[in-house]
Amino acid sequence: MRIRPVVLVVVLALAGCGGPGNETAPNVPPLVSVSTPPTQTPSQTPSETPSTPPTAKMAETLCVRMDQQLVQSTLGVPVVTLQTKPVPADFGLPTYDVCQFGLSTSPNGPLLRVEVSVLPATKATLTGAQKAYAATKGEPAKPAAVGEGGFGTSTFVVFLLKGRLYKVSGPAATPAKYVVLGQEVVRQAPGLPEPQPLIARPDCERGSSAAAKVMGAPAMVRRDGQTALGDLVCGWVNPTSVLSTSVRRTPNAEALMAPIRKAATSQSIPLGDEAYVDTATGRTTIRVGADKLVDLVPLPARAIDPDTMTAFALAMSPLYTR
Repeated sequence: MRIRPVVLVVVLALAGCGGPGNETAPNVPPLVSVSTPPTQTPSQTPSETPSTPPTAKMAETLCVRMDQQLVQSTLGVPVVTLQTKPVPADFGLPTYDVCQFGLSTSPNGPLLRVEVSVLPATKATLTGAQKAYAATKGEPAKPAAVGEGGFGTSTFVVFLLKGRLYKVSGPAATPAKYVVLGQEVVRQAPGLPEPQPLIARPDCERGSSAAAKVMGAPAMVRRDGQTALGDLVCGWVNPTSVLSTSVRRTPNAEALMAPIRKAATSQSIPLGDEAYVDTATGRTTIRVGADKLVDLVPLPARAIDPDTMTAFALAMSPLYTR
């Protein structure tokens, strides 16, 4: 029998990280890593989590491109280190994919977060984001001459660029310094791929049907992931509604539940050690032991049928209470 030779061709795609200072970033992923099919999901085990999490691939590619020496000199920090561990999405209206830099040698030091909206954005989206920030009554925002226009303070800048919102936030500096960092994002953004619509973990799927009833429609975008401590994060996103689940680890869990327990709008549900649905906002909180709070948060905050929110909490609670 004549055996035909088999030729195995291995193509290695290498992408450099433009800009000085990137040699400080360990294990920098190649730019082509964003082409990973959305069906691939990260491991459920923290120790097996890949260094390039799908949750932040688009934004993380932007971080890889950024000039770290520029970041360091602009903010006047001792070091700038690209962090490659999973960073959950920033759930809000809009929701952002996130990557970040460490700005200190301490693991608990300040961070610079670079965020890209997962859904397309318009001038109206930017206006809505500015109004939402104004409602927080924080530091007054000023117009920012970045991209197609934006706003910012001494700790962040948000701007519109070619159909996406971008946000750069970190330690207190000046609005002008955050404009400089925003302009660096503008320089590095061309050629970035579109964010993947579905980044979903199998465990989170148990809540999708109930989530659609809370949101009023199925999610267009999914953003699942995990915290640095390995707690599961699940997220369902629409242009007008967001629903997410996450965990807070705190030694004061029981004390933090006290005002929730006493609120006139709180309705008790039989989950965990205690749990309540806020009938005015839809927010649901479950306490598990003395150091764990599970938050199920619909946005925008609004009155939601408590039974609908309870059904969602019942679907998701086994992931956090077992």
